[in-house]
Amino acid sequence: MDAQMPAVLVLPGPVSRDQVPGLCAEVRALLESGRGRVVVCDVGGLGPPGLAVVDLLARLELTARRSGGRIRLRDADPALRALLGLVGLRFQMEGQVEEREPALGVEEAVETGDPAV
Repeated sequence: MDAQMPAVLVLPGPVSRDQVPGLCAEVRALLESGRGRVVVCDVGGLGPPGLAVVDLLARLELTARRSGGRIRLRDADPALRALLGLVGLRFQMEGQVEEREPALGVEEAVETGDPAV
């Protein structure tokens, strides 16, 4: 996590296509305000996940990356996580360890008969 508390953007649901540019502008403004390089997007109120939600989150992430940051999802339901995985988008979820960081106390074991890779 960042040293500062990250900015939070609550995404209301459902979001129409007309609202997407404004939400992208909000992410950009939050990152440019100097409150850190991460914007937490609270997705709990978006409603049932669909491709419109996937499109919104992809655009928000692209906007954040272009501004030198990223977004982190808060309160994502399992169906949204599954849909994002299905379309190949990976987001950092609040409360989960990042993939490149091993969980504390977890060690990978090797079976003695395994061939070297």
